[in-house]
Amino acid sequence: QVQLVESGGGLVQPGGSLRLSCAASGSISSINTMGWYRQAPGKQRELVATITSGSSTNYADSVKARFTISRDNAKPTVYLEMSSLKPEDTAVFYCYYRDFYGSTREYWGQGTQVTVSA
Repeated sequence: QVQLVESGGGLVQPGGSLRLSCAASGSISSINTMGWYRQAPGKQRELVATITSGSSTNYADSVKARFTISRDNAKPTVYLEMSSLKPEDTAVFYCYYRDFYGSTREYWGQGTQVTVSA
């Protein structure tokens, strides 16, 4: 079992910045993928960015010029630095974790609200 706790969400004006954090705990494999997904009101959950324990990254096209994902493998914690935020970025952001622990496992955080509004 893996638990994910997000923090750093809030209200920000267009063009502003936020930094999200997600700390993982429990039966964690040293080889894993962590990342962020988001879900806007009335829309499906979508990938934002992922990062492997080997630091390979993947970004959605809509954010790759503005967001940066990183991680600390020791804790482990994943971060998302968001800049040049737009109203359309408004969503609940969910931390994501995937590993192989006898079988493939996926876990989700509870979510943190990001609101971009003037």
